Amino acid sequence: MRLKGKVALITGGAAGIGLSTAQRFAKEGASIALWDVSDKGNDVVVQLKKDGCNAVFKKISVTSESEVQQGVAEAHKHFGRIDILINNAGITRDRTLLKMSKQEWDDVISVNLTGVFNCTQAVATIMKGQNYGRIISASSNVAIRGNFGQTNYVATKSAIIGMTKVWAMELGKFGITVNCIAPGFIHTAMTDLMPEDVRNSTLQNIPLGHWGVPEDIANGYLYLASDEARFVSGICLTIDGGAAR
Repeated sequence: MRLKGKVALITGGAAGIGLSTAQRFAKEGASIALWDVSDKGNDVVVQLKKDGCNAVFKKISVTSESEVQQGVAEAHKHFGRIDILINNAGITRDRTLLKMSKQEWDDVISVNLTGVFNCTQAVATIMKGQNYGRIISASSNVAIRGNFGQTNYVATKSAIIGMTKVWAMELGKFGITVNCIAPGFIHTAMTDLMPEDVRNSTLQNIPLGHWGVPEDIANGYLYLASDEARFVSGICLTIDGGAAR
């Protein structure tokens, strides 16, 4: 098992990519601290426990610094350590620039960017004391190529790439690697909200001819969290079927 004895904290873990990541990590021997704003996380943890995983769920908004700090302290107390942080929580509030409200901008910035900062700062303190850690955040391939109607979302995902590079420099001396993943179009509840014509048009830009599934991203998280990637830090791994840049 590639993560035997490791403890992983996964945000946005109740559905989609976060859920698949929790399930994949559990199969590889990790204990799981699952966070989400949805109560569905309780059901996820019940199933993980049935499958033999040491798992706990806490309903947390990553936008709240106090909730994050308390949640990290509780997870650390429960498991004794935190080895892996998966910054997976994220939202969209799509609108073109001239129609986007300040609230839609603020909502996405708060979850996708400030939330990543809050979680990483809190967990990195513990990882520093362990002299070991794996921090992996969710960017997006739109951070590289842009996307119509997603000023707020693209801004956050581009910033995550930059923060990843900075944190890799700052935290490497403490045995902590920092990386991110840039998924392409992945079948999730979030992408199911896209208009059908938009979903169909995206296939024209994917050489492999199909969308990805959450397991594709979970496998990327697994690699970067494992000791196989012990000398990999400061990168953004794009997983998008070769989509046009």
